[in-house]
Amino acid sequence: MTETLPPAGVDLFDVEWLQLTEAREPSLSPSDEAARDRVWARAVQANPALFDGPVVACSALERTGPRTLHLSWVRVTYRHYALRRVPGATALPSLFVNVIQPTGDGCVLAARMSPSTAAPGRWQLPGGSVEPPQNGEKLDELGLAGQAARELAEELGIDAAPETLRLWAVTRGENGSVGLTYLAPPLSEAVVRAAFAAAVAAERAEGRDPELDAIALVGSPDELAPLEGPHADYLEPLVRRYTAGS
Repeated sequence: MTETLPPAGVDLFDVEWLQLTEAREPSLSPSDEAARDRVWARAVQANPALFDGPVVACSALERTGPRTLHLSWVRVTYRHYALRRVPGATALPSLFVNVIQPTGDGCVLAARMSPSTAAPGRWQLPGGSVEPPQNGEKLDELGLAGQAARELAEELGIDAAPETLRLWAVTRGENGSVGLTYLAPPLSEAVVRAAFAAAVAAERAEGRDPELDAIALVGSPDELAPLEGPHADYLEPLVRRYTAGS
């Protein structure tokens, strides 16, 4: 497996195969558990939209062969990440999926989080936290691709079958957070913009704020600079890799 360290300080893994193993959540001391709950309660008070839903964290990420990674995952809820603000405590890295949506002319879609989200104004790829499987099912590569396809449909209004999404890269960035990046089939700029406009209109018609409130199609890392606001740490390295043709 080839690992590079882009200028942004994000680990970028070139990967084709992902091996998945479920692990147990590490136990907490009573004091750390109480401190976590206090931090979470304050966060909810500041932003009542926060929801303590089930998510997947990453307990280990290892190379096991050429272009192969082994990922151990743990069932937690969003509350778990409040441990990042508890002195002396350690939170597991989060695990998320995102999608490189290219256009026929070689551009990549970047999207801005809306003001009502946990990261208002941040530019990133469409995607979201990995959710644990239900009803005794296993978390596998097709299931992860399915979650990536669902994010693409919900956030951009773009329908893609999970089988058409290819695991393209894995990133490890801030707080050790691990991102599984999928490559979608290219679409025309007109189709992308029309799908996004329809998705935003549908959300607002239901009285909801869309999760993403703007998109940009960029043809090089330099075109990210004019996008005002914070950028996800993985965004520049992934755009650089895609537009370089690697």
